[in-house]
Amino acid sequence: MKKQRTQSSGPYRPPNPGKGVLAVPTLRVVAGQYSRQEEDLLAVEEPLEVKLAFGPAARREVQSLAITMRTPGHDEALALGFLFTEGIIGKAADVRSMQRIGQQEAADNILLVELDEAVTVDFNRLSRHFYTSSSCGVCGKASIDMLRSVSCYFPRKAFPKIAAQALTGLPERLVEGQALFGCTGGIHAAAAFDEQGQLLHLCEDVGRHNALDKLIGTALRHGPFPLRE
Repeated sequence: MKKQRTQSSGPYRPPNPGKGVLAVPTLRVVAGQYSRQEEDLLAVEEPLEVKLAFGPAARREVQSLAITMRTPGHDEALALGFLFTEGIIGKAADVRSMQRIGQQEAADNILLVELDEAVTVDFNRLSRHFYTSSSCGVCGKASIDMLRSVSCYFPRKAFPKIAAQALTGLPERLVEGQALFGCTGGIHAAAAFDEQGQLLHLCEDVGRHNALDKLIGTALRHGPFPLRE
C-alpha cells in the first residue's frame, strides 16, 4: 500500500531525498482506458562496491570486500556499519578514511575504506558466502552457527523502562521521519529512539540489512554507541 504523501508534523525533519529518489513518467490506466500521464517517484537502487585497504604501511593491500544493491545516500555509514557487524572493526577509529574511487558514471558506486594499520583482516574468512539481494542487502553469515558470534557489547542487566505511551507512538514517529518512504511509498527503514521515544537516527534503504547497517554506522560515527547507552 502506498503511503499518502504528507508533510511531517513532528519535530524531526528528514534530509532532502537527493539521489535516493528518481522521478519517472507514468501512464495511468483506469478500467482498461488511458486516463492521463503523470510523474511518479521511485526509490533508486544502484550497486555499491566496498573495497578495503589494510595492512602495515610497507605491505598495504587493497581488495574488494562486497558488492550490494543499495539506495544511494549514507554510503559511508553503510560501509562502517557492515564492517562493524561483520567483526572487521570494533570502533569508528579503526577506519582512517573513506573515499569514492569510481570512474565516470560509476563515480559514486565504489567506496575505498582505509583501515588503521593495527586492524587485522583475514580475507580467507571474509571471502565466505557474501550474499546480496534487493530486499536484504549484504548478508555475511554463511551458516546458523556463524550467527552466534560473540559481541564485545553486552546489553545492560537492567532492562530500559519505556512508557507505554512512548512505545505505542514509535511507529508514527518512524513514518514521520521517512523522507524516502514519504516520496515513494516503498522502502525499508531502521531507526533508533531514546527511552523517551525521541527519534535519534533514521536510515532508509531498499535492503533491510542495508538500512540497519546504515543506522549502526551512523551511531558509530555520531553516537550514542553502543546503542545501550
